[in-house]
Amino acid sequence: MNLKAWFNTFHLESIRLGPHWANAEINFIENDKDAAWELYIEMLTRIVTQPLPSEAGDQKTALDSVYSLFPTTREILRRRGRQTIQFSKIAIPVLNQLVRPFTAKWHRENLTGAFECDEKRNRFRQELEDLQTELRNYNRMLANIAEVEDLTDLEMV
Repeated sequence: MNLKAWFNTFHLESIRLGPHWANAEINFIENDKDAAWELYIEMLTRIVTQPLPSEAGDQKTALDSVYSLFPTTREILRRRGRQTIQFSKIAIPVLNQLVRPFTAKWHRENLTGAFECDEKRNRFRQELEDLQTELRNYNRMLANIAEVEDLTDLEMV
């Protein structure tokens, strides 16, 4: 299957790839599967895939949890090295195109006191829910790559 088809299969159509990369065939080896498993478990236990009820949680903590996908993914890639190049082709566009715009916007907003305003807190939570939808799809993809049962919706009501 080509890279673009992988993203489309998991409803991540918003990911944009150059023409060469979109049509590149992708085949995951054991190291890619192990890297996917590591990130899958991290995401499964973070706010990036879990609901944040309106009466619970804190926006800054949620934002920090979303941001933590960057150092977590980098650490996995660095530690596992060049043997995870196929996994990298999935992880890097997700970070750069889905996660980065959200964290950049809300980091800047937080610095100007946005989380003190009800309207902006509500907007943050709505945009977080939208991001969570895409990241749950990404998590399903990671489970598929890792060849494990997908528990992404285990606790969804």
